[in-house]
Amino acid sequence: MHSKFSSVFSEINSVAIGDNPADLILENCSLINVYTNEIQEKIQISIKNDRIAFVGVDASHTRGPKTKVLDIKNKHVCPSFVDPHIHIDHFLTPAEFVKKSLLCGVTSLFPDSIDIVSVCGYRGFKEFLRQTENLPMRFFHTIPGGLPVDRKFSHGKTLSIEEEKDAIGLRSVVGLGEVFSWTKVTKRDPKTIKSLKQMHENDCIINGHTAGASGKKLNSYVSSGILSCHEPINFDQVLERLRLGMWIMIREGSIRRDLKDIIPLVLSHGTYKNRLMFCSDGLDPFDISNIGHIDHCVRESIKLGMNPIDAISMASKNCFDYYKMGSEFGGIGPGKIADILILDDYKKIKINKVILGGKIVVSNGKILEIIHSPKIPTWIQKTVKLPKLTTENFILTSKNNTETVNIISMKTEIVTKKDTTNLSVKDSNVMASYDKDIWKVTAMDRTFGSKTKTIGFLKNFGADVGAFASTWSFHENDMIVIGSNEKDMADAANKLVKSQGGLIVVKNGKTLASLPFQMGGIISTDSIDKVTTNFTKINDVLLDSGCKFKKPHLIPLFLPFLALPDIRIMYSGIVDVKARKFIPTIQTTV
Repeated sequence: MHSKFSSVFSEINSVAIGDNPADLILENCSLINVYTNEIQEKIQISIKNDRIAFVGVDASHTRGPKTKVLDIKNKHVCPSFVDPHIHIDHFLTPAEFVKKSLLCGVTSLFPDSIDIVSVCGYRGFKEFLRQTENLPMRFFHTIPGGLPVDRKFSHGKTLSIEEEKDAIGLRSVVGLGEVFSWTKVTKRDPKTIKSLKQMHENDCIINGHTAGASGKKLNSYVSSGILSCHEPINFDQVLERLRLGMWIMIREGSIRRDLKDIIPLVLSHGTYKNRLMFCSDGLDPFDISNIGHIDHCVRESIKLGMNPIDAISMASKNCFDYYKMGSEFGGIGPGKIADILILDDYKKIKINKVILGGKIVVSNGKILEIIHSPKIPTWIQKTVKLPKLTTENFILTSKNNTETVNIISMKTEIVTKKDTTNLSVKDSNVMASYDKDIWKVTAMDRTFGSKTKTIGFLKNFGADVGAFASTWSFHENDMIVIGSNEKDMADAANKLVKSQGGLIVVKNGKTLASLPFQMGGIISTDSIDKVTTNFTKINDVLLDSGCKFKKPHLIPLFLPFLALPDIRIMYSGIVDVKARKFIPTIQTTV
């Protein structure tokens, strides 16, 4: 992690005054000072071990015979970037994610590992923490606070109060992740209240999620000591929360990009920026490889008219201020951890070097550290607990010639609406309809091995393929199989059982694209370049086959997601979210 201040401050003091030498001096820095909102020219920075000892115009008194001196040549220097809320327990191992994020100037992440917990419970949480150790990145973990999404329907694994208490004591844990269902707070759900109380008693930060909350409900939530939110999608929502003393993480990630709708109004209204941050909420392998991470947020905000120093403060200082870690992180000053960026162009955020704990880890677009991938235990690679499947597993039986069925009508990759239609029955099997663009969709229990499943129908998928299947779905992690015919659906499912997870597209028994998720059925153990290639091919194949939506991989991801209306499918049944009840696939008999 980092040195403990109480054990090193005396040594830092001795370097600052000149009684002992620094390890590294950065000369001729144009220092972007996030404490005073100014750029100081010709500054020298002395570093001892992993901390800054001196910042000023002349650091010669800290120079010794073994001190390394680096002439920055008037380049701009600023604190490195932070993502204060991100889900990284999907697509890539932490080691592979770091390989791209570090190049973006990000040196600290605050992950919320909700999905690995939903699959593997507390054991999975601890293993994921282990996977983040000994990497050139700071990981400050939050305990997943969003499970279960809805206690009536959710079936993913979650942590007990006792396990949460134990997790608080783990070295890299700093608090509770997003408390997803704000109604559990406003209605004082007993387990939620116990969890919050336990966090407050241990002086933990609690992250928020307040989509849809306002007025007295939002006040009730904030009054419970939950002081952040990454869900605002417009300025009015940002302002309402800021007025109540909340901190806002403006989201710019792979699922939602909200910067362009918020930043211009923040600027035109003259809103204080000291409680504003950037976060991704999660990035897919294509976006982290091609668009960037928090560096992209800073860059885009500057393009939208924000003062570069304000944007850099939002990407660094403000994040650590929120997490009550500002005394050690987030700026360049004596005693602070030496996490520093050297920029070729501070307005375009062109990164020359990344310094992590006083050590140069990135230079001219290359990572200087050898990043070792921790061994993946066998047990976490055996989470798809399904027997061999046949076409029979995907047949919805009926004795009639036609059936009126409830269908999941897709408005976007994420938004669904309840609808009905009549479908033909052939050989006692209710059929999908190519003409009506209605597909079979099956949710299967792959985590607990109960063999429970639900067969429904999906409208507006549009892709001319046999089946599209996934073992990754937000917070429930059912196996979702979308298909035009039962044979390809069984083939796709069996192939995912064999690979122990992933995304796959098949047609006529042929695999058109696949992305294995060997770890927990949600994370690939392959290299980021291989994952990016396979991920891109999944979407390209579906789009080329006629899928109506730009990001098809999101469809199975959100189909069981209970936090959004109208209608969702899980292995336990089809859920009308607003009515909070199960509904049958076959509505009436004709």
